[in-house]
Amino acid sequence: MTIFDAVPLVELRERTSIKWSHYAPDVLPCWVAEMDVPQPEPVIRAVTEAMRRGDTGYDSEGLNGEALAPFVRDLYGWEIDASTTRSVPDVMVGAAEVLSLLTERGGPVVINPPVYPPFAQFVEHAGRRVVRAPLGDDGRLDLDVLDAAFARSRGGAYLLCHPHNPTGAVHTPDELAAVGELARRHGVRVVADEIHAPLVLRGTFTPTTSVIPDAIALHSASKAFNLAGVKSAVAVPGPDAVDDLARLPEIIRHGVSHLGTIAHAAAYGEGRGWLEEVVDGLRANQALVASLLAEQVPRARWQPPDATYFAWIDLRAYGADPSRDLLVRGRLAVNDGATFGERGRGFVRLNLAASTATLTEAVRRMTTALG
Repeated sequence: MTIFDAVPLVELRERTSIKWSHYAPDVLPCWVAEMDVPQPEPVIRAVTEAMRRGDTGYDSEGLNGEALAPFVRDLYGWEIDASTTRSVPDVMVGAAEVLSLLTERGGPVVINPPVYPPFAQFVEHAGRRVVRAPLGDDGRLDLDVLDAAFARSRGGAYLLCHPHNPTGAVHTPDELAAVGELARRHGVRVVADEIHAPLVLRGTFTPTTSVIPDAIALHSASKAFNLAGVKSAVAVPGPDAVDDLARLPEIIRHGVSHLGTIAHAAAYGEGRGWLEEVVDGLRANQALVASLLAEQVPRARWQPPDATYFAWIDLRAYGADPSRDLLVRGRLAVNDGATFGERGRGFVRLNLAASTATLTEAVRRMTTALG
């Protein structure tokens, strides 16, 4: 039993979030980034008490950074100055606003597909031009490809996903140092989405700004503590980017949910035990799915990644559009790899933050759908 076995499927289906409302009731949802867990009691208590005392007004600047600082100090040994951070409504809105600070309208922004689909969408919405530097065949950064992309992107920026979604790769200090050197050489600024940082299952997470001093990183408790619907995030500058982030328009902070900040602060301050249970459960679920796939879907290709709660599964041996086959024939909803970029065609992203029963049934449905 893990923390993911605590909420029965019948209770999960009472939830009204997109994961549980988008598809028909006979579809097993293993797609969008929501975890099938009970919320941390400190978060429930903090939000309930805030509602009871009417603390539902506008957020105050600085609360996010003050909550984040001791959490990342304890988890990564990373020292940040909370007074230099800025609250933003969520990670992707914050990333788009930071990109707007650092680049000219129409300027280039490099991304690494296959990558979280909103990367390209938010870059384009911000009026910037997407430059694609695909990952290598090993699912890691290809520094030669990145060098060539940066050479075409002088005066632009690089939106780094760390840990990477969907592959789960955790960039090493040497990789980050190489990225920083390439960025300096080509005049490219680094902006890092580090939302999955607390979900490193093996190895060590190295904060981007600890290696690249003029980078700006975005953090949130959203993914690690299952708070996507209670939005809040914080932008953290490296020591050489403090003045840049200080130029972030004050109006951006108006979109930050005060209840979100309260929830995230409670998670950071009192949720470490709960998070450790989640990480232990994810390791167990990775092992379970690896075993089930080997037995029942033998032509699937997947290695458990070092971070995130996703399985990025290569199903190209089973046809050109496996996600559609899984949905139509197996009544199993996963994320279509093609939405992450052309290199993702034939892959699917399966959400591992679910019960033993759900994951076992998910693989059974894969077997039924793929033959």
